[in-house]
Amino acid sequence: MSGIVLASSIIPASHLDLLTTPVHGVLTTLLPDGSPQTSVVWVDYDGGHLLLSTTLERQKGRNLSRNPRATLLVIDPRNGSRWIEVRGRVTSITTEGAEVHADRLTQRYGSGQHFYGDVYPVEQRLKETRVIVSIEPVKVTVDAFFNR
Repeated sequence: MSGIVLASSIIPASHLDLLTTPVHGVLTTLLPDGSPQTSVVWVDYDGGHLLLSTTLERQKGRNLSRNPRATLLVIDPRNGSRWIEVRGRVTSITTEGAEVHADRLTQRYGSGQHFYGDVYPVEQRLKETRVIVSIEPVKVTVDAFFNR
């Protein structure tokens, strides 16, 4: 499947695995001056929204709090011609369940059982505000047009 899905932008079943298995994504947000800022992220999808774990203190967290537009690109590590790009808008940023979500992603990505303790030192928890960022897809593009 190649092409673009607009409007109520559901994630095509053909590419759902890229958002629900341990494949890293590339998230682009906008800095205050409008220039892009890109970071590698762990990806989650709840059936309607992309879910990202970050902190309010990190650049991407600050960017998304100020400007709700974001783009996520996930490339199949086994086939670079198979990918999904999701452009979307932040619908919520919440601390509720954020550490549990970070633990779930830590387990999915094979980094241990607990985010604080296995990925970052437990003491880091006191230095940051962990959040779940929920992004509603606005435009979804899959694969390259030359694959048709």
